[in-house]
Amino acid sequence: MQTILFKNKPKILSTGTIAGPKECEGVIGKFVDKTLTDDMFGESTYEKAECKMLSYAITKAIENGRMNEKDVDMLISGDLLNQIISASFAARDFDFPFLGVYGACSTLAESFAIAASFVNAGYYRNIVAATGSHFSSAERQYRYPLELGNTRPPQSQWTVTGAGAAVIASEAKEKAPSITCATFGKVVDFGITDVNNMGAAMAPAAADTILNHLRDTGRSAGDYDLIITGDLGALGSRIVKDLTWEKGVDIAGNHVDCGEIVYNVIEDEFQGGSGAGCSAVVFNSYIYEKLKKGKLNKVLLAATGALLSTVSSGQGESIPCICHAVAIENV
Repeated sequence: MQTILFKNKPKILSTGTIAGPKECEGVIGKFVDKTLTDDMFGESTYEKAECKMLSYAITKAIENGRMNEKDVDMLISGDLLNQIISASFAARDFDFPFLGVYGACSTLAESFAIAASFVNAGYYRNIVAATGSHFSSAERQYRYPLELGNTRPPQSQWTVTGAGAAVIASEAKEKAPSITCATFGKVVDFGITDVNNMGAAMAPAAADTILNHLRDTGRSAGDYDLIITGDLGALGSRIVKDLTWEKGVDIAGNHVDCGEIVYNVIEDEFQGGSGAGCSAVVFNSYIYEKLKKGKLNKVLLAATGALLSTVSSGQGESIPCICHAVAIENV
């Protein structure tokens, strides 16, 4: 089995989110805590802006939980940049232990799963799980320098500028959604080598984890109000529905991808959104609000990540991918 069942059902006590101007033109705009008017966030580099966004999201999640830093036992965070510098540098601003993780765009679900494991076991009471990304920092690390002005192919996605954090807690004074189980994914590689086609690369990993989650738990796709993938985009969303359907599981009626819904008009953004900030912003604002209000009661968040680097791509390697899933329920 790849799934851990959490007997003590850790709570998602509170969240904090921040997103760029392009992102906030869409559905998440009225749900995020802070909308940027300038994607530089008053900093001199995109990397510094990304780090500052992550620090803001962490601080806001703590504040929204009516807590202070002394109540937090650990920060679990990662990002897309080399040596996860956004998370590491943001951790300098806080006086609690830091566990750096890397799952590319699956980092939110990975952080949630690890945090819930620690809290469920009773090792910690309150853990902040966080991640984020920035379009400009990711583009020049994984693809081309922005100054080149390369034409974007139709299968490409737009890395989300934003960050999201959540406090995973053993107790909540008010009703809060619970993480009831987590499925840790396997690395899956279908031989995709196109760094602009993240949806096709990651969809097989998403399908594998979703199918294994349903097998391990004995649940059906219909048991969930929503099955949310992280950032497959429009193309990847279609592929994962096809792959699960081929295995006898139909998720077409309740599947949605964060990359599909983050932007206002997807046609202008090619396949939609991607990046570690994609699921972090969409889940911790829009989806979390619906869970809190009871408009959603049972959600499977399956965030996906492409485990490539500029070196591996330059050497002609294919793109291995991962997907981790957490079930979040009002119980």
